[in-house]
Amino acid sequence: MTTVRRRSVRSWAAVGLLAALLAGCGIRSTQVPTDFGPAPSRVPCALSGDISTQTSGGVPVQVFLLCSAQLVTVDRAVTIPAGTEEAARRVLVAQGLLDELAETPSTAERQAGYATDVRGGMTVSGPHPKDPEDALRLSTPPSDLTRFALAQIVCTFADSAAAQDDGSVILGGPATGPLNRYECTPEVRSSPGTESLSSTAVEGT
Repeated sequence: MTTVRRRSVRSWAAVGLLAALLAGCGIRSTQVPTDFGPAPSRVPCALSGDISTQTSGGVPVQVFLLCSAQLVTVDRAVTIPAGTEEAARRVLVAQGLLDELAETPSTAERQAGYATDVRGGMTVSGPHPKDPEDALRLSTPPSDLTRFALAQIVCTFADSAAAQDDGSVILGGPATGPLNRYECTPEVRSSPGTESLSSTAVEGT
């Protein structure tokens, strides 16, 4: 019995010593998980003022890239030959914007968290004979694009000379594919991966 009591006293003494050490370190035991809030973001989505963007002459434009699952504008430039007629100008601007979206972001932009989901090789053309005059047809049907890529294209076009007067964009695929009028809303810009683009069917070829 004496041996058992000694072991019991030693056990309780060890527990007391551990509690004292924890208290001395300022650590209070708890059975409730502690929520310290979300970790601070390491992605600023902002370029420092002394970093030049990919603009090497031409007409200044802005394109929407992805950063922290949002659409964020960056400066670019597209080249339009002098004297180009308005109808052809719209298509050239749209193609230039499409090419810029497909370009790999610069090193500074990648370090800031920028990316693009638009793939290279895509082309854009003007309306077919029975299409609305402001329609644009992509070589890849919009339905085959990822939600991020389509949001990038629509929002970039809507903020440019490729858009209609109301800021909407009529897009379709090649040949006789269906046409839809798309709008870039604030909700899409803030959550392009979850928010669906507002669209309405348009009669075409």
